[in-house]
Formats: sequence, C-alpha cells, structure tokens
Amino acid sequence: MSDLLRLATAGSVDDGKSTLVGRLLYDTKSVLADTLDAVHRASADRGLTTPDLSLLVDGLRSEREQGITIDVAYRYFATPKRSFVLADTPGHVQYTRNTVTGASTAQLGVLLVDARKGVIEQTRRHAAVLALLGVPRLVLAVNKIDLVDFDEVTFARIAKEFTAHATALGYPEDAVVEIPVSALAGDNVVERSDRTPWYDGPTLLEHLETVPVDADPHDAPFRFPVQYVIRPRTTEHPDYRGYAGQVAAGTVRVGDDITVLPAGLRSTVTGIDTADGPLDHATSGQSVTLLLAHDLDISRGDLIAAAAVPPKVTDEFDATVCWLSDKPLTPGARVLVKHGTRTVQAIVTELRTRFDEQKLASTDAPDSLTLNEIGQVALRTAEPIPVDDYTRSRRTGAFLVIDAADGSTLAAGLVGAPLPELDGVDSCTEGGNTAQSDSHALVSPGP
Repeated sequence: MSDLLRLATAGSVDDGKSTLVGRLLYDTKSVLADTLDAVHRASADRGLTTPDLSLLVDGLRSEREQGITIDVAYRYFATPKRSFVLADTPGHVQYTRNTVTGASTAQLGVLLVDARKGVIEQTRRHAAVLALLGVPRLVLAVNKIDLVDFDEVTFARIAKEFTAHATALGYPEDAVVEIPVSALAGDNVVERSDRTPWYDGPTLLEHLETVPVDADPHDAPFRFPVQYVIRPRTTEHPDYRGYAGQVAAGTVRVGDDITVLPAGLRSTVTGIDTADGPLDHATSGQSVTLLLAHDLDISRGDLIAAAAVPPKVTDEFDATVCWLSDKPLTPGARVLVKHGTRTVQAIVTELRTRFDEQKLASTDAPDSLTLNEIGQVALRTAEPIPVDDYTRSRRTGAFLVIDAADGSTLAAGLVGAPLPELDGVDSCTEGGNTAQSDSHALVSPGP
C-alpha cells in the first residue's frame, strides 16, 4: 500500500463538496488554530451558530461571496495511516475545465451527490471525465443524507443508479464505493454515524486510509522531458553540461542507454545530479539533472527516453479531447499543441466522433465540438513529436491544445485513448430511467 493518496473531489453546485472537504480537514485536526479562529469569526459574522467549514476551502473572495468553488484548491492532510493530496475541483458546469486539471493526477475520485437530487447530469459528466482520465477508483458520497431522514431506500436507489453508470463507463464494481454522509453534521465522514444503522461499510476517511493505491509505475519506460540545459561555464565547472527536468515516467539509472527525441540521438547516462547531491537512480516525480556521455544538441522541449523502449515519433496521431473553450472546435482549426515541455503548431484534420457522456453514445463525424464536449480527433503537427499512448503513460500521453492567438487553453488531450465500440450499453439517466446507447461506450479507466 502506498503511504500517499492523491484524490480529487467533484460534484455539482451546492452538493456540499467544500463543506465535506472542510469537514475532513477539521475532523482530522489538519487546520491551523489561527485559520480555524478566522472561520469561527466569519461564521459568527454571518449569524451562524456553528462554523461554516466550507470557508476552509473556498479561499478566493469571489468564491466566498458567491458560495461556489471556482478554482482548483490543493489541500494537504495526513493521518497516522496515510498522507493525502486533495484536489478540490469546482462543481459548476462552467468550470469543468478545472475538474480536468484537478483529476489529471488523481488515484481516486470522490463524487458528491445531494441525497435529495440523486445522480444528475453533472454527476454523469464528472464520472465520464474521471473515466476518460484513467482515475482508477471512485467514491460516491451521498451527501445531505440527514435531509432525507437518513432513508436507506433513497441511498440504495442512488447507489444502484450510479453503479450502473460507472460500470458502463468501464469501472469494475469493486472499484466503486458508495457512502451515505452528512458533511454538515459529520455523519460517516470521519466518525461512524449511529443514525445510519443500516449502513455497515466504512466511513469516508476509513476508506481513504485503506483503499489500495497503485503507485506510479517505476517499471514503465523511462521518459524525461528536458526543461532546461545547465551550462555554468565557470572556473569550477567549465565543461559542465546537464539536462534538468522531472522524470515523467519510469526509472533512470547511471549507465542506462538513452535516446534523445525527436532527433533520435543516442548516449549513456553518466550522472544524476540533484540539489542534495548525486544519485545512482531517479524515479517518476523526481526533479533531477541528467549528465550524458556525449555532447549532444539537446534543448528545452526534447525528450530523453529509454533507448530500448522509445515512444513513437510522429506528426500525425489520433487523440481524445475534452473541449474547454466557448469557441467551438471545427475541422481545419489551427492550434498549438503543448506536449511535455515542447509546443508545436498543429492542425485538427478531422473530428472523428463526439461522445454523449449522459447516454454513453457517440456521433460520427460531427460538425464541431463545443464547451465541455468530449470527442476523438485527428491531429497533424508541424514537426514530429515523441508521444506515448495515454493508456500506457498518463504523463507523456497527455497534452494541451492552446489558442495560438491569445495563449488560452482550448482542450485537454489524451493521445489515442481509444473508446471501444460496445453496442447496447445501458446507462441510467436522471430520475432512474434508462437510455439505450446507439453506438459506442466511453473509455475504460486505465491502470
């Protein structure tokens, strides 16, 4: 079991997500005394008799004033059993792009629903995004269970509906857990509630502390996007040439044979430097400086990779994108693709499919993709780039689509991320009805 869990929360507006996160922080005693005093004062100013725990999360003034979450907020807390990095993402459909950002590195997603409303459109959209990004495990927190009198039938209906949707997205049933909670009162968040005697599962924190976590696959092929070339040219280091960056995937050791892409240059790792001294090996997530046996023409944007298992170097590839701009995407659009530390010009040569995350169906050859829509596209770049399939490597299989005119982010893209054709997949819709898929099912979560 890993001692660190990266999780992301998602849910619709007013489902109580910020309160739930605040409750986790509060009940695990992860809040500084002065911060808690400020929350007590702000709550009293609003005429509240108990602290508004959502204020622990909604840090922006505009968020506090509107009572909604806008930006992704990263929170860090720990228990004796595990440490946590929590990405609290917005619930409003307008900020789905932020949900994509927060979930991109998550090992588990916590989806909230209001027990009075059940599974709604935004719930299904968030589940589809988490599946598309390869988040391997889900928790459905059925919040505000106190407002339906802790009714077991209501919880069971919502849990059944969500499980049906999640399994249709490709999740195994044992990867989805449903928990009845009241974030406001604390029921089943950290402490077990005696008001849900019919529920014999874990509290939310118990599940977070014990859920199996797949650590970063250090045995994956080594990938290292070069961020900066270090050439001190000092008396002490006249000939030093190091390549700084963060290991995106796999492990590198002194003596390993590498290739530099897209040029295809070959060399051997002779040293691995860090601010704390040299290492004999480095793994994914570590920031290091690599020293090579040969003086090569390497610059920011190049990728250093395992010579035995290099990524594909290509100027044409298919990708799945979540469109994040108000401006629709149409065939022939000229954009920038940011992959790793390299940014290249590109053209969208074809829109292959558009996916309906509500019905788990697709439309072939759509005219456009609009805000928050998911689709598969064909891209051609102005120069070859080294890419991995997203299902093989989340870090080097992901990219951003950028507007060349103003630098704004247009889409999050996943190289390949095939969406298998599974005719006749049932998906639950709002109110408990079912809709029949007429074409393709969405992507199964990756490892």
